[in-house]
Parts: sequence; structure tokens; C-alpha cells
Amino acid sequence: MREVNLELAKKLIDGAEKEAQNIGVSMVISVVNEGGNLIAVHRMDDAWLASIDIAQNKAWTSVALKMPTSNLAEATVPHAELYGINTTNNGRLVLFGGGIPLVENDQVVGAVGVSGSSVEHDMQVAQAAVDVFDNG
Repeated sequence: MREVNLELAKKLIDGAEKEAQNIGVSMVISVVNEGGNLIAVHRMDDAWLASIDIAQNKAWTSVALKMPTSNLAEATVPHAELYGINTTNNGRLVLFGGGIPLVENDQVVGAVGVSGSSVEHDMQVAQAAVDVFDNG
């Protein structure tokens, strides 16, 4: 099984950054390993400062819950099953898209988190990193 290390993280970030450039948006791209430990974070020129923490927390959420962060959106609205879950884990859980796990042989080995634009764009750029992982 591949280890999510700095060499791999750089490749994932490169793929994500190319997609961000294609859509004309500056992003922050984070990669964590299977334990949620930060491997790399990359802030494109002029990306929002707030996106640094958001991208890292999206990656952490995705690996911690072994799912894309977009899966949490419907389950966390008022009166839904997981409403309030974002108040756990010292507020690190992110409930909207942009965090996607890296899966190999049905095992989550890490995750990528992207922030800096609309949720749709964040998800698109994160998926570009996952595509590099899946094809590498």
C-alpha cells in the first residue's frame, strides 16, 4: 500500500493546482496521511488566508470520517441526524465539500482538502488531486 508522503503530496498538489489555474481560482491545497497528520499544505498566490485552516480541516475531516466532506452536508442541517457534529473535535469537522479521502485497496490512506472558492470549485480541484492519486 502506498504511503502518503511528501513526494506523493507534491504530485497531488501539482494536479490540483493545475485544475485551479484552469478555472482561474487561487486555492489552498492540503494533504494528510491516514492518521490525519499534515503532510503538505500549498497556498497559491492570493488565496484567502482563511482557506489555510479550512483546507487542512477538510482533509482531516475526510480522513477522520473516511468519507468526502460533501457527504456531511445533508446530515448536519437542523433536525437532521448529525446536526451539531461540527461542535465536536474542537470544531475541526467541516460539513461542506472540498475534502476527499485517498483510498487504496478499500483502505483510506490519506486525504486531500481544498479551499478558496465555491464549494463546487473546491470539490472540482480536490477531485483533480484524487485523480492523480488514482492514476498514479
